[in-house]
Amino acid sequence: MFSSLYKGFVDHARRRPARHTLRYRVFSLLLDLDELDEINRTSRVFGVNRRALLSFWEKDHGAGENGGLKAWVADHVTKAGFSAKDMRVRMLCYPRILGYVFNPLTVYYCYDPNGVLMVTLHEVHNTFDEKHTYVLPAPVDNRGRVRQDTEKKMYVSPFTEMEGHYQFDLWPPDENIRVFIGLSDAEGPLLSASFEGKREPWSDKALLLTFLQYPLMTLKVTVGIHYEALKLWWKKVPIIRHEPAAERVTATHAPIKMRSEAAD
Repeated sequence: MFSSLYKGFVDHARRRPARHTLRYRVFSLLLDLDELDEINRTSRVFGVNRRALLSFWEKDHGAGENGGLKAWVADHVTKAGFSAKDMRVRMLCYPRILGYVFNPLTVYYCYDPNGVLMVTLHEVHNTFDEKHTYVLPAPVDNRGRVRQDTEKKMYVSPFTEMEGHYQFDLWPPDENIRVFIGLSDAEGPLLSASFEGKREPWSDKALLLTFLQYPLMTLKVTVGIHYEALKLWWKKVPIIRHEPAAERVTATHAPIKMRSEAAD
């Protein structure tokens, strides 16, 4: 089974106008979309599109429906100019814990029939129930890393302007996983966020122990977002007011500039 757990840390760092850092212990799931039915059938701890101690609901992602998530991914992969035939999709996300979840970022790793990573989807949620998905080619360099650069398209934080560029650095899931996101504006690098975790095989025992280690983690994610926002407000970081998006769910398939090795 390719589905697994990753336990590790989320780190954030802001450079200006006030320096601010945070670090939280979290876990994420890597779910192979072709294994969802088997997981739902065999697990007593984890449910797919049903209530359970830990659960995954397709309606929390993609088009917002229970069912057809892989087809939604395939549609975006095709729009990006790639073949979705016999594609495998593995997604990195938080589960619902006791029915609650907020996923600031979900990453979909899309592999061709030979197991070669070809596309990633970065599905970004904000706290205003808006979502934008960045569909990006994902060539792996000679260091085993994917490096991508794309224009920011959605309001995410009241402490960052709309204008900016994201830099994604990914190490495809293996025994370890790393996802790095940088945000730059006209003045240069502004902030960064990352998740690094170590793999644990999928089992009910592992899921139950993880629940006991990280009780109410998904609620803590939401509480943490507002707590850190309060600290930024206290540091007098200017607030950028939210303007509702014209569409609640959007995506970008535009060509992107791939960063070179010299861009380190």
